[in-house]
Amino acid sequence: MSRSARYVVLLSLTISSISQAQTADTLFSSRPLFTSGDAWIVGGFIAAAVAAAPADRSITRELQDEARQANRYYRGSATVGRIWGNPGAFLTGAGIYLFGTARGNRRIQDLGLHTVESVVIANSITGAMKMITGRARPYVDSANAGDFQALRGLRHSDYRSFPSGHSTAAFAFAAIVTAETSHWWPGGRWIVGPASYGMAALSGVSRIYNYKHWASDVVTGSAIGTLVGLKVFRYQHSHPDNKLDNLLLKAGLQSSGGDWNVIISAVSR
Repeated sequence: MSRSARYVVLLSLTISSISQAQTADTLFSSRPLFTSGDAWIVGGFIAAAVAAAPADRSITRELQDEARQANRYYRGSATVGRIWGNPGAFLTGAGIYLFGTARGNRRIQDLGLHTVESVVIANSITGAMKMITGRARPYVDSANAGDFQALRGLRHSDYRSFPSGHSTAAFAFAAIVTAETSHWWPGGRWIVGPASYGMAALSGVSRIYNYKHWASDVVTGSAIGTLVGLKVFRYQHSHPDNKLDNLLLKAGLQSSGGDWNVIISAVSR
């Protein structure tokens, strides 16, 4: 991996680690949607985006190097990251929900439903921002990372660079899954967190490698996804009688977490 790619991964993992520190929320208890601790998360994301913006062109240039573009390992990793961001994160969340429903396990069902909810909400925000900001993608003009024009994104996908939708979805998945599992499998956060945020970082880097986004698009997308994931988690578990849960969470609650162990065992084989 190039120095610039490592730089983007480091930024993504650093700001996501700030987010993980905020997931120790009370389960099924009243709590404000926004707290003072959120300022640390927002501050971390702003600092990361500011740090990434000046390097937009240089990071893109490095990842477009002919040798790196021809490297089979890089190309394969980029493909995995791209698919994970879209549609992988959404489909995995839907699959978890269906698995929980089939097994009659409300805990797994809850995880899948809130994952899908987080991805949909985060992508809706990102989609609106893409249309409004009208930032040109790198392949339009690799020398001009500051090419924004209001509402231009409404006309053509070439001008929907900011923020990265794939990064948004991947980080929304990582945030909600890490937050949810931390409560009923406390030790699992050191497995689930690095794995899910690592995949999210790969998804972000893949979008730069594929010439679709600037580094600051990726960092901003990761910010939106992570924040939405944490907010969905906090709201839904502070309001256990909310309409969405009442409508779609019909399975019985099981406290053993046995079905989660089934998932882990299947994945690790």
